[in-house]
Parts: sequence; structure tokens; C-alpha cells
Amino acid sequence: MGLMLMSERDLQRIEVLAQVLDGSMRTRTAAGVLGLSLRQVQRLIGGIRNEGAIAVRHKLRDRPSNNRISDLKRDYILSLIRSDYPDFGPTLAAEKLAERYGIHVSSETLRKWMIADGIWQSRAQRRRVHQPRLRREALGEMIQIDGSEHRWFEDRGPACTLLVFIDDATGTLMHLRFVPSETTESYFAALSDYLYDHGLPVAFYSDKHSVFRVNRPEPRSGYGMTQFGRALSELNIEILCANSSQAKGRVERANRTLQDRLVKELRLAGISDMAAGNAFLPGFIEQHNLRFTHPPARPDNLHRPLNLPASRLADILCVRDQRQVGKSLVVHYERMKFILDDSEHARSAIGQYVETYGYPDRPLEIRWKGLALPYRIFDPAQQRVTHAAVTENKRLSEVLAHVMAQQDAEPPQVGPAGKQRSRYALTGNPYRGRKGWVEKRAERRVAEALAMPSPPAE
Repeated sequence: MGLMLMSERDLQRIEVLAQVLDGSMRTRTAAGVLGLSLRQVQRLIGGIRNEGAIAVRHKLRDRPSNNRISDLKRDYILSLIRSDYPDFGPTLAAEKLAERYGIHVSSETLRKWMIADGIWQSRAQRRRVHQPRLRREALGEMIQIDGSEHRWFEDRGPACTLLVFIDDATGTLMHLRFVPSETTESYFAALSDYLYDHGLPVAFYSDKHSVFRVNRPEPRSGYGMTQFGRALSELNIEILCANSSQAKGRVERANRTLQDRLVKELRLAGISDMAAGNAFLPGFIEQHNLRFTHPPARPDNLHRPLNLPASRLADILCVRDQRQVGKSLVVHYERMKFILDDSEHARSAIGQYVETYGYPDRPLEIRWKGLALPYRIFDPAQQRVTHAAVTENKRLSEVLAHVMAQQDAEPPQVGPAGKQRSRYALTGNPYRGRKGWVEKRAERRVAEALAMPSPPAE
């Protein structure tokens, strides 16, 4: 006789019934211990005497259930899933089978079938393995950058974003800066401080945020490059985008460490705003690097010197664009109208594209052939968050704060009532000039029909 699998309950029954068979326990006592009736215990004792210990096992053990779904129905259900729902999960597929075909199968049963048939993979099977990447060899060869939105000042101040620059070779925190949100302007300000402190690195390594990368497959403008990417190209710095957050794990782990240590340090220092936090960060960076910096494989520093005047760097680290000058010397930019001062130089730009320079700390500049064009703003109140404006998730907090400030400062604007027309409506006489014979014939037939007497009523 081969091996026989038994459950813990079956083994307990055999142990108690063996005591009944050797006379050390009464049948009624065994029934009370096992929680069975006297008649059931007597039946089990008779089975053990005739068949042995196997009589204790349930007769349907290791046999298919009488209520199991037939193999034919199972194959039919899986064929429907392969043809109509190949990318559906088990729960949604079970709902659609019941809704469209009247086939009721539990999602767990369907999950087991789909996993066994290779249609669905469990969460453990779908888990990707991210193998560790070796560090770069020298300081400044690759700098990982990222923004971490968090309540850095806890309940003492509003939530904000910390821009983190960390060296891939050594794990050194190169630069930190508190900003309201991840925007092109905030990265320009942080990059300016970084370049003055350390110089030009070889490359930056970031995620696929729209600040660093144009995510449209076929962009209609901008030459396929963002403002930040254009600035790095002029500075001869490469920008690389990671395909996953695990690929830039160095800066992600640094964010997690900062969300623990920096928050507590700010609490101990009693800091509750971004200005005081930015003043506190240089000392924190020095202490942090003493604790967590690793020696590089090569002692070289690949940062290049920044041989640019401040005015040239300001022209690079700004939002630059091109706008066409209208016949009335009007330039449209950011939902505003800029009226150029009338001059020979401005008139020569009519119909041409002028360059706009958006600086964070001074007014917009409009240049044509390298010279600034004086202007005046037609309606300053036009620059506001408009209805149904598309807003990125990482800028939502800053935009909502700006909206609330506008709502407190400005009265509500009452728009025009009535139908909002989107097309030109014809007015006046639709026919201009001489009428053709078709129009004349139609008018003559209408006049004849009106002139005919109506038949008498019966």
C-alpha cells in the first residue's frame, strides 16, 4: 500500500478511535471528544476493522466535485475570453460574461482558469525585476534631478516641492531648493545656483516630466524641445530621461531620506516657510554629505567652468518664444496684447516673428534683430487662469493658490447673456448684385401661387 494523505482532523480521529479499539476509551466518550454522534463513531470503528485507517478519509477526497463546472463549459468560457476579452482582468471578464452571455462564474474561479491557461498573470508574476545599475565613475558625470512634493514644514506651513540635485557617482547632494511646484521657472532658478556653485556637468538624469521632455509624439511647435532642454542645449549639457522611477533610484531614495531627516531638522530649527528653508539648506547639505557621500571610482571632477557673463546666462535661463507682429503692431502673448511703440524698427517687424524673453524677476522683453522693442500692455487684467485651463498635476497646488488669491482680489466677472455663437450669422440681403434666372423663376412661381384664387369651401 502506497502513501496515503490525511488531514489533521483524520489523524485525530484515528488516534481517538484507536483508544476505543484497544478498550482504553468508551465509545460514548469518543463521540463527545470528536463531536460526533454515537452512531457515527460506531460506523467509523466498523470501517477501520474492515478497511483499515483509510476508512476515516472522506470518500470524495482527491476526486472531482459533483458540482464542478464541466470541461466543455470551461473551454467555451476561455475561448470567449481569448476572442473578446484578451486584456480584461478576471473580475471585469466575469462581469461581462454575466452581462452579455448570462454565464455566471466567480471571479476567483475565472482567475485560476486564466492563470492556468496563460491568459492572465498574477501580481507576483507581473512584478518586474529591476537590476541595480553601477554608479558613474566620476563626480559631475551625471547629476540626477527630481522634485519631491511633501509637507516639508508639517502643519507650520503649506506643502511645497523640494528640487533635489544629487551626483550619481558619489551620492552627494549637490543642490537643494524649496519651490512652490515643479515648473520651468523654478528649475531655471535652481539650475542657475547650481551652475554658479559647481559649473557645467556632463549630463542631467531626470524623469519624463513635461519640463524636461516633449511627451507628444509629433509636437506642432518648439522643435521637439522644451524650454529647459533648449537652455541645456545652449549650455552644452545633455539631458537624459529615465524610463521608470527605479532607473533613477538614487534620487528617489534620497527623497525618502530627506522626507524623514530634513522634516525633523526643520522642525527643530523652527522653520516654517520656503525663504527660511532655503537659507537653512546649505548647512544641512554639508552635514548630510559628511554622513552619506561615497568615494568615486575616479578622483576626477568632470564639471566644466561657467565662462558666461550674467546677462548671457539670464538670456539662456528664461522662457523664450516667438510671436508674429500684426499689422497694427500688436503682439499676442500669454492671453495678453502688447502694443509696440510706433517706430521704423517696429514697422520693419510687421508680419515677422519677434523673440520674447520671459524673465522671472523683470518684465517681458520683445526683441527684433537683437534690439528690444518698447511696448505697452493693452489689458493687464487678461492675464489670469481661464476657464477649463489644462493644469498639470504637479502644479495643481500652486494654480489653486493663485486662483484663490484672484478670487479674493477681484469681483466676479459677469459674462454676456444669450446664445454663444461660434459661427458667423448672415444678416441683411443674402443676394448682392444682379439676380440669376434661377432666382427670378423661383420668385415668379411664388408670386403666381399666391395670386391663384383659393377653391371654394364645400
